[in-house]
Amino acid sequence: MRRRNTVLAAFELFRKLTPDLWINNVLTFLYICENEGASVTEIAQVSRLLEATASRCIRSFAAPGTPGAMKPALGLVELVEDPADGRGRLVYLTAKGRALADQIDALIRDAVPISGKKVDA
Repeated sequence: MRRRNTVLAAFELFRKLTPDLWINNVLTFLYICENEGASVTEIAQVSRLLEATASRCIRSFAAPGTPGAMKPALGLVELVEDPADGRGRLVYLTAKGRALADQIDALIRDAVPISGKKVDA
């Protein structure tokens, strides 16, 4: 049996955290990684999710005890009040979230395509 491809390996990292994540959760996390410091509304826009859906996904990545956090409350992101809009929240990775992002980056650097054939850059 060959090694997992990069996409499957990344999904397995999420499954190790909790089996309760949906594809929208994973997509939201990846968009947060690419747009750290964006608002919940902006993350919803770039991920093409309804704002309510994006908000639920983001809150599932907040730390337990964070106001509004939802299960599984993985502690991957921090929600900070938007200084330009006191009602809005900006989303940042926590140290745990940064570590997961770094693991995913490492998988991408060592990419294994679905076909199993190494692609030269």
